[in-house]
Amino acid sequence: MHKLNRRSVLRGSLGFAAAGTFARPFIANAAATSASVWWTQGFVPEEDASFRNMVADYEKASGNKIDYSIIPFAPLMQKLVSALTSGDVPDVMTHDIADAALVPQNAWHDRLVDLTEIVEPLKAQYHPTAYLAAQYYNNFTKKRSFYYAPYKTAVLPFHIWNSLVEKAGYKMSDAPKTWDAFWDFFKPMQKKLRDKGMRGVYALGLQPTTTGPADGNNTFHYFMIAYGGNGIVTKDGAPHIDDLQVKEAVIKALTYITTAFKEGYVPPGALSWNDADDNNAFHAKQMIMDLDGTISTEVALYHKKEEYDDIVTMGLPLDNAGKPIPAQLGVGGAFIPKGAKNIEVAKDFIKYVIQPKVVNEYLKTGLGRWLPPMPDLVKNDPFWLDPKDPHRVAYTREGLLSPTVPGYPVYNPGYAEANAQQIWGTAAADVIRDGMTPQAAAEKALKRIGDVLAKYPIIQS
Repeated sequence: MHKLNRRSVLRGSLGFAAAGTFARPFIANAAATSASVWWTQGFVPEEDASFRNMVADYEKASGNKIDYSIIPFAPLMQKLVSALTSGDVPDVMTHDIADAALVPQNAWHDRLVDLTEIVEPLKAQYHPTAYLAAQYYNNFTKKRSFYYAPYKTAVLPFHIWNSLVEKAGYKMSDAPKTWDAFWDFFKPMQKKLRDKGMRGVYALGLQPTTTGPADGNNTFHYFMIAYGGNGIVTKDGAPHIDDLQVKEAVIKALTYITTAFKEGYVPPGALSWNDADDNNAFHAKQMIMDLDGTISTEVALYHKKEEYDDIVTMGLPLDNAGKPIPAQLGVGGAFIPKGAKNIEVAKDFIKYVIQPKVVNEYLKTGLGRWLPPMPDLVKNDPFWLDPKDPHRVAYTREGLLSPTVPGYPVYNPGYAEANAQQIWGTAAADVIRDGMTPQAAAEKALKRIGDVLAKYPIIQS
């Protein structure tokens, strides 16, 4: 778990000042050449415009040419998997959930280019969790190395319609400070609002989905961590599926999520939601609150001031014992497949992209939907903690100034395969659709995860 206090942020600022060489573009000495890049389409147009600006600045500074494709989230994942399977690859790959679904297992199979020379020099600037999430285990070399160059991060904050809370006769200032009580706070609002004519409103934006790819897993992990189950996989890559604390946390998470669903507090369609469906349901005021990654929910309404200002963005409450809950930090980055034809230009471009000044400008112009992986940026630039935008402030504090932990595939690539199988969503469906007890569903899910992780033994050097 990593928590950055003011002192550690200041240390990062000093490290950034000392590393002045990274404030200037890295320019290859070779004659102008090109590289192909596949980039994830933004959630709002400003993100794509920001990427185009960054590419133009790089091309002007370097003389190199970037042949880029901006591809929507779901089709991009399909293209990346197909390319990595066939070997017909671009020079630079990115995806918003590459750290959870692509990089771990491809690093394991020795399919990615080592990026140590690019990432390691920025160690003093990187958030410790983001720095950890740049390193993955290679089963051929039998060691971890840098196969991922982080340029953005994200956590899951709460998104709440303040007008619905007040219409139900409540105030957000009265919201409890602990996990279960916080979720329970919204349940009675559902009946109050339905009595006022809002027949289609639900209290909670839970996602017991078997569809994926990311939101259902993310939601479950936050519940499991809140209940003390973060040790399911440890830094050495070892699974702990038989650990009693982990089992108890999984059972509690399944119990809360499925009980809330069966009691009618969750939209019925959530069982088959994809990653955009909860955003759409929230924007339609089909639910009072949602726990979802990034502040995409808010920035989608950035130009609709009344609605934008109506949303309350909040970080995590305390756990049921009153202790801080670490947020799982998702890390967005770039990586290079070994079949790339222009590796040197690809490295050159990535080295430019991850410079702190370039990262900051890119993410700011994209409305701050993603957070920088370098905490000193939020210390030095008032944009990130500007009280005039409470959404960004709450999000930034949760992601960069509060406790965080990495995603489990960072420790063991088998967990990326487990995520792809939607094991937690299937466990919730076993309870909701098939009447299985949370205890039995937990046992089944943990066994499946154990079987998957057993295929990826990590040898400690």
